[in-house]
Amino acid sequence: MPHSPDAVAADIAGSSCAVALVVDRPDWHAREFAKALTGLGARAIPVTLTSCGFDTQSRFGVTIAGFENSLPSAVLVRSMSGGSFEAVTLRLGVLHALRDLGVLVVNDARAIERCVDKSTTSFLLARAGIATPTTWAVETREAAAAIVRREVAAGPLVLKPLFGSQGRGLRLIRAERDLPDPATVRGVYYLQRYVGVERDGVRDFRLLVSRGRVVTAMMRHSASWVTNVKRGGRPVAAVIDGAMRSLAVAATAAVGADFAGVDIVHDAGGRATVLEVNSMPAWSGLQKVTSANIAGVLAADLMEALCARTGRGAAV
Repeated sequence: MPHSPDAVAADIAGSSCAVALVVDRPDWHAREFAKALTGLGARAIPVTLTSCGFDTQSRFGVTIAGFENSLPSAVLVRSMSGGSFEAVTLRLGVLHALRDLGVLVVNDARAIERCVDKSTTSFLLARAGIATPTTWAVETREAAAAIVRREVAAGPLVLKPLFGSQGRGLRLIRAERDLPDPATVRGVYYLQRYVGVERDGVRDFRLLVSRGRVVTAMMRHSASWVTNVKRGGRPVAAVIDGAMRSLAVAATAAVGADFAGVDIVHDAGGRATVLEVNSMPAWSGLQKVTSANIAGVLAADLMEALCARTGRGAAV
């Protein structure tokens, strides 16, 4: 039978510091984070959620590849591959279970769910009073067309995949005819007011937040309205004012994330506006324009959070 919560906590506190680094593949980010953890005296063990699962007769009730006889001291979710609804539900279930077992999970399944589903992110940002574009999410083309007919007079809308990243699948909607068929958007039309300002291209900002403060930031400049670095946006060093810092920290808190990449753009009135919050952010573009060792900062933050939970004192 699985251990009781008290026994699990004792197992974690009594083990050497081994961090499960959840990745799809050992990419540059994973290698940098593993190196940073090693420098802090911890062991980083790469784990793919596809190799994890549940076994209610096992010691902890879950099976984590690389942790056959113990639980991880902490889990850092760097990336999680897509899959069927059932497969993704199982993977998130494993993360939920690890948190319930007392393991520090960063970011935990609830924060990931809130960020992966852009409609939930928009809802939480708006509910918290954080400046964010007006957003609609509906399931039929007819409902989406009605929104477009009603709203495009005030400016174009952006159609985004409900689940998606790195600027893939974005469409600018200026008329009802621009809406694709339901199969293209997997049956969900996520529409957001376009608030970008095009002056010698388009600029927006990515701020990396960890443990309640902005670690670093960059401006992204693109000739296109899609500014993601993977889509051709150019990262540029940026000085971020206090208002933008506060906005990014508040957005991260609104989705319940420990760390996040927050995308901010200034609208036509100059107001800083949160576009998205990413719970599994890449930082290769950011690393090119900052002297800070981003992986080192995130690793130190993870260890500090772990030490605070286990009462071990200063970080390793």
